[in-house]
Amino acid sequence: MSKKRFRFQHRTFTFKTPAKTSRNTLYTKPSWILELSDESGNVGYGECSLIPTLSPDDVSLIEQRLNTWSDDPSGIPEDLSEIQDTPALRFAMEMLLRSYHADDPFRLFNAPFSQGDEGILMNGLIWMDSFEGVLQQIQDRVDEGFEIIKMKVGAEEFNYELDLLTAIRERFPSDRYELRLDANGAFTPENALLRLEKLAQFDIHSIEQPVKPRQWSAMRELTSNSPIPIALDEELISNREKNETLEAIQPQYLILKPSLIGGWRESEEWIQVAKEHGSNWWATSALESNLGLNAIAQWCAVQETELPQGLGTGRLYTENIPCPLHIKKAHLWYGDTPWEVAPFLDAES
Repeated sequence: MSKKRFRFQHRTFTFKTPAKTSRNTLYTKPSWILELSDESGNVGYGECSLIPTLSPDDVSLIEQRLNTWSDDPSGIPEDLSEIQDTPALRFAMEMLLRSYHADDPFRLFNAPFSQGDEGILMNGLIWMDSFEGVLQQIQDRVDEGFEIIKMKVGAEEFNYELDLLTAIRERFPSDRYELRLDANGAFTPENALLRLEKLAQFDIHSIEQPVKPRQWSAMRELTSNSPIPIALDEELISNREKNETLEAIQPQYLILKPSLIGGWRESEEWIQVAKEHGSNWWATSALESNLGLNAIAQWCAVQETELPQGLGTGRLYTENIPCPLHIKKAHLWYGDTPWEVAPFLDAES
């Protein structure tokens, strides 16, 4: 049996422009890039990606486990449920082990997408910005072929956001452009329904997490009465009560972020429960580098869904891992550009 080697490197990715939501504004984002190799030439890669103030993982526990496996790779658990308390690390190891055992460490699932034969339809992500800044972001996405736009709401004064949406719809009408909103829990149980009724005039496809999680009765009232379909996002983080949650809330959609909920297996369990309750879903990245984005995209490519995915995050950072992923006409494609992971496993400057 070939001797295995496990190594990792902490990286800090810097946003080209600040990533502003109703929750906070991000300027940088931490990740650990992982590599498992052996003397026979097999190699695999993973990424443990955290979103500050949102990821539930204990950083000290992540580093403790990574250091332990670096000293003794034989200690890497075969049953990843043993590290369920660190969902980002669990997904990273799920990714790493699949990559290590694959014929090509970057082609993780056998699908037309990973062969470069099909693209994945996406929404165009819009960050909170100035009035003109948001309109310019949308125009940039439209110029790239996007007809499905996802934008953040809840950080500005509500009437200001209504004025902004008015301007958006004047320039980008609903008969051509689908608009998804993400409140990141910015509304309250007291004001959410009234706000959703006012937002509905803009022909909104859906809104993610209008109120903070763990308010099931409030969310159930919204899913029952809102003129805009409701999607659960943060509600799924650190949540092992899948059936109970969907039974209580009955949402129209789920937003699956493998780094936040614990990987592909956890995501597939949510999908199964969603089917049983009549909910649909789509996946989005949780601001991973291209390494994690590739893993999520390839998993999406083998799922039974026709909804546009939230995978347009590969251009957020001033420096990212060079890779074959690229966007063409609102689709994510896997091309021929070589991967260059090795420099990101060197000591961080």
